[in-house]
Amino acid sequence: QVQLVESGGGLVQAGGSLRLSCAASGRTFSSYAMGWFRRAPGKEREFVAAIRWNDGNTYYADSVKGRFTISRGDAKNTVYLQMNSLKPEDTAVYYCAAKRRGMVVAVLGHEYDYWGQGTQVTVSS
Repeated sequence: QVQLVESGGGLVQAGGSLRLSCAASGRTFSSYAMGWFRRAPGKEREFVAAIRWNDGNTYYADSVKGRFTISRGDAKNTVYLQMNSLKPEDTAVYYCAAKRRGMVVAVLGHEYDYWGQGTQVTVSS
């Protein structure tokens, strides 16, 4: 059974940084794509970033490009989201997701097969 557990959320001032972690277990993830999504209060869930586990190719939403970095730690089955220059509009619950057919990275949430429980990120102005 696949489990995804996020951690690292919290409260930070605008301009600050946070690093989110997603610990994945229950499978060998070398053929997967991993993604980060977020949902702000009153808004739809939106794609943030994704990474192909086997080759490390990354993809970003325009709103976070240049500020956020997604990476993987192969030895620990962990995916990270380094978030710099945070803005109040980045405030949301952030979710980690895993997609079995990982050669095609998806930006739509329904294409992912497994989800974590989410971690809250709050950016104060």
